[in-house]
Amino acid sequence: MPQIIKERLFTPGPTPLLMEGQARTLTATLHHRTESFRKIMRETLENLRYFFNTKNDVLMFTSSGTGAMEGSISNLTSPGDRVLVGTAGKFGERWLQLAAAYGLETVKVEAPYGQPLSVDEIGKRLKSDGPFRAVYVQATESSTGVSHDVKAIADLVRPLPETCLVVDAITGLGTTDLRPDEWGLDVVIGGSQKALMVPPGLAFASVSEKAWKLIEKSKSPRYYFDFAKERKNLAKGESSYTPATTLVVGLHATLGYIREVGRENLIANAAMLAEATREAAKALGLSLFAAASPANALTAIETPEGLDSGAIVKEMRARFGAIIANGQGTMKGKIFRLAHLGYYDALELFAALAGIEIALCKVGHQCELGSGVRAAQKVYMKYAG
Repeated sequence: MPQIIKERLFTPGPTPLLMEGQARTLTATLHHRTESFRKIMRETLENLRYFFNTKNDVLMFTSSGTGAMEGSISNLTSPGDRVLVGTAGKFGERWLQLAAAYGLETVKVEAPYGQPLSVDEIGKRLKSDGPFRAVYVQATESSTGVSHDVKAIADLVRPLPETCLVVDAITGLGTTDLRPDEWGLDVVIGGSQKALMVPPGLAFASVSEKAWKLIEKSKSPRYYFDFAKERKNLAKGESSYTPATTLVVGLHATLGYIREVGRENLIANAAMLAEATREAAKALGLSLFAAASPANALTAIETPEGLDSGAIVKEMRARFGAIIANGQGTMKGKIFRLAHLGYYDALELFAALAGIEIALCKVGHQCELGSGVRAAQKVYMKYAG
């Protein structure tokens, strides 16, 4: 039957774009070495501090979030330094790969996919295997949908004057209550294509005074991702090299929108969508992959026994134009992931869940149509009244 199908993103990055930001990028013709662009850059950096919930410097680079992750390695460490890496998924494993690339001695604290990092184990390793130059963790592991207790980890690292805590919060920012200044999160990393509602291409890093002191001691090579050099230039409203000017202009618009909505309300929206999705999954007879410590940024749902999650992903795209995420690495085919970060609202979630119900029936999982949506609606009513 002929039908209109609109493609929609329900992935944990890239995420749906804010229309105001898109419109600004289409009309941007600014040169990056002009006062008009410097004004936008200064305002954008100030609003990024609001988004990050910090008074620390927030640096901006034209790259994916991995660029800022690499920068947090090269700027904080020297070859041969010992670092502690907490890993519980594909992005925790990326910390291990980056540390190896810079010749660091790595101590690993690992949790199974879908489980949060053990704070007790991190505490034991800090005492038995240190000293460490830095501890690297995720706030939310988007490959599995798990949330880590970064506040508790920060409580362990904060008293150590020569050790920084670095948090990949690329999917944590705008979805999770993070308090870098209060908790002592020394470097917090973000990316434009997540809760900030603009396309991929910008990476961010907030940097504490403790981290700046350790950066002065670092001897690792760096050029493009030189935090001190970028700090100096951003203070003048400029970047060290040619920035992605249209993305900066779009980000300026979306940060204005986030100011209007309120950071806390943006986080609360993700929390509501996440809770609604978890309840919907249970109503459909499905299991949550990260049930012990689920993230607000996304929900990872286990595929019914005997089914491949790839079939659900394909059915959603072919039938409804809805792009949801398969599992990554060893979890491919075993879970599917639905995002809640950024420019999503309740009505979109209800529609996505209705589509998932149909897709599940089509691939062989019997469920009562409407049961998942009904469970999600009840959560919405609890929040909205």
